[in-house]
Amino acid sequence: MADIGFIGLGNMGGPMAANLAAAGHAVSAFDISQAALDAARDAGAAAAGSIAEAARGREVVVTMLPAGAHVAEVYRGDGGVFSSAAPGALFIDCSTIDVDTARSVAGAAADGGWPLLDAPVSGGVAGAAAGTLTFMVGGEADAVERARPVLGDMGKAVVHAGSSGAGQTAKICNNLILAVSMIGVCEAFGMADRLGLERQTLFDIVSKATGQCWALTSYCPVPGPVEAAPSNRDYAPGFTAEMMLKDLRLAQGAAASAGAASPLGAEAAALYTLFCNAGNGADDFSGIMKMIGQGT
Repeated sequence: MADIGFIGLGNMGGPMAANLAAAGHAVSAFDISQAALDAARDAGAAAAGSIAEAARGREVVVTMLPAGAHVAEVYRGDGGVFSSAAPGALFIDCSTIDVDTARSVAGAAADGGWPLLDAPVSGGVAGAAAGTLTFMVGGEADAVERARPVLGDMGKAVVHAGSSGAGQTAKICNNLILAVSMIGVCEAFGMADRLGLERQTLFDIVSKATGQCWALTSYCPVPGPVEAAPSNRDYAPGFTAEMMLKDLRLAQGAAASAGAASPLGAEAAALYTLFCNAGNGADDFSGIMKMIGQGT
């Protein structure tokens, strides 16, 4: 078992830290929210009073933060992880952030003798709670192997995507595909509604035909066909629309930086912007069916 510092105890980080504690690791956890700290303590972690305290002397430091600016500040800022980490400690950043920041912070860590992996996740809040996340990891192979026992206690799959930044690249590419797929599925159901084809009938046909995809068969955006989908819980989120929009904006920024074409990604970002600006950001991202199904 490892001695782990965990920083960032939000909707994802909280259950991830709890799973590490449940697996028998010694977890020192920190968040700016007292309620999040209290929940971590109840789940078996020790509550740290600062970032530096959470990181001090730990074998491994895991971070799960909202954006690149937060990651840079937590690691490089005054009183940050770099100020108190043990020599050779392993850093694992599970945040979804821009590729440039991921590489910059990893480079600064390497200069100090610390390996830092970018290890964003797929699986949403439900996956974080159940310990079934998929980790897409960028960094050196030996550091990935060091991280596997820790990541394995929070997820079901650990995939080494390549060098630093590759985990973030894989994550934003995955969510670009997911967003575009979801919008396409919503459009198809909206068209079927207007042409008089029953939703269940469309689902039964397409799930066995060439239009089959995860957004249809595992996360169907209309109530009925997939019992576990958020559409059957009034779009209570597994992964919110505002988080999808964040990832689409990261993808568009990366596409622009790399000179890559992303016309469907740009349109998906525009549609999710409309959906979120209409007050739906806290809904599950599949809730965009409410907008597309109205023909808007």
